[in-house]
Amino acid sequence: MRLVFMGTPDFAVASLNALVEAGFDVVGVVTAADKPAGRGQKLQESAVKQYAVAKGLKVLQPLKLKDPEFIEELKALKADLQVVVAFRMLPEVVWDMPSKGTINLHGSLLPQYRGAAPINHAIINGEKESGVTTFFLKHEIDTGDVIFSERVTIGEEETAGELHDQLMNVGAGLLVKTVKAIEEGNYEEQPQPQHEELKHAPKIFKENCQIDWNQPARTIYNMIRGLSPYPTAFTRLNDKTLKVFRAELEEKETGISAGGFLSDGKTFLKFAAKDGFIKLTDLQYEGKKRMSAEEFLRGYRIESGA
Repeated sequence: MRLVFMGTPDFAVASLNALVEAGFDVVGVVTAADKPAGRGQKLQESAVKQYAVAKGLKVLQPLKLKDPEFIEELKALKADLQVVVAFRMLPEVVWDMPSKGTINLHGSLLPQYRGAAPINHAIINGEKESGVTTFFLKHEIDTGDVIFSERVTIGEEETAGELHDQLMNVGAGLLVKTVKAIEEGNYEEQPQPQHEELKHAPKIFKENCQIDWNQPARTIYNMIRGLSPYPTAFTRLNDKTLKVFRAELEEKETGISAGGFLSDGKTFLKFAAKDGFIKLTDLQYEGKKRMSAEEFLRGYRIESGA
């Protein structure tokens, strides 16, 4: 069975590697075009492209997925099945091309958390479990018939970055299982169950990342976990941005107004929320490197205050 793989970031590399290691015939890899990045604005290749080139796989990098030249190149690969992991929305002329269709690996238990940021939103909402789902693409995003899914537990202190890595590895295994099942014709598609209350996972923007200290402490704690390490929750301290990568939750009476903070100037820095404290443990102050709270306090004089 001839496969074309479509993906861009590290999350997709694990799946592509799993397919290659399982011996599948990956006849082409579609990924994002090289983009300038960093101070020198040097062209940066996607993680998927770097892997594909190292493995000698054919790489396509279309700027537009409806470009006639790209469509012809894709047709020439004569794929039986297309596999999509962490890529962009495909036009019907692309996803409807292979005889066996196009499948997608999604980082949630569909139908919950359809959208661009399922891992972040699951933790922000305080979920105790998540998972991965393979399904066939159709017109509406993340709504196709489910092939397989697998659940994972979310730890009490787990961050989005840690859940990302867990789902990346579990998803790679599930994808191999899915492709084998399709090759053997040994699977049964299931329409996504209908839920009255669907939780969505839209893309997260910077304005969504500023901490509102008037919120309950647990809500803020989950937000910090769900945005770590990227795009990262932040607050303001002396008119500068203070990013928070990790924190500890203290649900108790604070005795001070929400947004106020306490510190001994040496070992701890904690902010008051609506009903408790958020103790910062891993942070980055504007213009400085990422560091522990203790390291920060050694180089920054701070007094408890507003």
